[in-house]
Amino acid sequence: MITRLVEDHAQALAGKGELPAFVYDLAALREHAAEVKTALSGPGAPEIFYAAKANPDVPILRTLDPYVDGIEVASGGELAHVREALPDARLAFGGPGKTDDELRLALELGVERIHVESPYELSRLASILRTTGQEVDILLRLNLAGDRSGVALAMNGPFGMDPDLIESCIDILTTSPQMRLRGIHAHLASGLDASGMVAQSTEILAWGRAWLDRIGHTGPREFNLGGGMAVDYSTPETRFDWKQYGTDVAALAEPGETLRIEPGRSISVYAGWYVTEVLDVKKAHGEWYAVLRGGTMHIRTPVTKQHNQPFDVVNRNGDGPAVAGETVTLVGQLCTPKDVFARAVPTDRVTVGDLVAFSMSGAYAWNISHHDFLMHPKPTFRYLDAP
Repeated sequence: MITRLVEDHAQALAGKGELPAFVYDLAALREHAAEVKTALSGPGAPEIFYAAKANPDVPILRTLDPYVDGIEVASGGELAHVREALPDARLAFGGPGKTDDELRLALELGVERIHVESPYELSRLASILRTTGQEVDILLRLNLAGDRSGVALAMNGPFGMDPDLIESCIDILTTSPQMRLRGIHAHLASGLDASGMVAQSTEILAWGRAWLDRIGHTGPREFNLGGGMAVDYSTPETRFDWKQYGTDVAALAEPGETLRIEPGRSISVYAGWYVTEVLDVKKAHGEWYAVLRGGTMHIRTPVTKQHNQPFDVVNRNGDGPAVAGETVTLVGQLCTPKDVFARAVPTDRVTVGDLVAFSMSGAYAWNISHHDFLMHPKPTFRYLDAP
């Protein structure tokens, strides 16, 4: 449901002709982050590194900063951006295809951990360290096979190393003392509920502990268990059970281990709305359509995930074309039949001039979209906080 703060601001933006707009309720974000932090507290609880890729906007990062232990970045661009926004944040640098320039930047900007994706990446990092005389802590990214049926997204071959390939890292590590192996990183799938996340974590820990024991790893160990906490766009009120997860995952930790997670979407998605207005309402071949200002070039999420983006209609008592008590497909201004926000959804009434506020737009929305397709105006951005 749209918050009163967002609805009031949406009305003001419409009056000034500043729609479409992404509107973020920072107070709601702060409240949710605090709940997650409370659920993940106490002995054995994992550290929380927010995945910046979900939404790297500076006000989002700064709002989350007090409630997370660090930030996970996945490119040199994200790295530089987050370091500027949060100069003192702990950073972990992951992602496939890191360039030498990005690795050097990570060292320059004081990244706490580098998640290494392949033996070749490991050897390049070793060469850079030999040249610079620097040292760095690393985690090796693991990619386990297994049944990932039912997940929203399985991380396949390009991500990390399977158990055979990871063996190739042992000799490189032995001859490269500047790289300190701290443990294992594994993000295997997305869209898991609390029980599924705990089961996956159990799988990762069993493999990782056995492998580190076998290679004679000593000292404190770290296991980054990734992200992927489920977000249900069909029922926005259904949220990941952080309390259950916090209790169950903490019970997996052994003395001397640090567990870490990298949630992104499940942290920021609920704090954002994409607000726009109805330009036209019409019936075609027995189906009703509402054409909205903007489109999925601003919020690609419903097209990417093939779902109906949840929304609220804010009626403005217009006298233009309208539809009441029918199912309506909400589309944008793009010249493609794929520009669909929500398909054949029941509505009480939709009228030209009404506002439509798409909720769950706080993650993987603007930052993952094809902004310049058809060169329509960019949306505006508002970050609201309670007085």
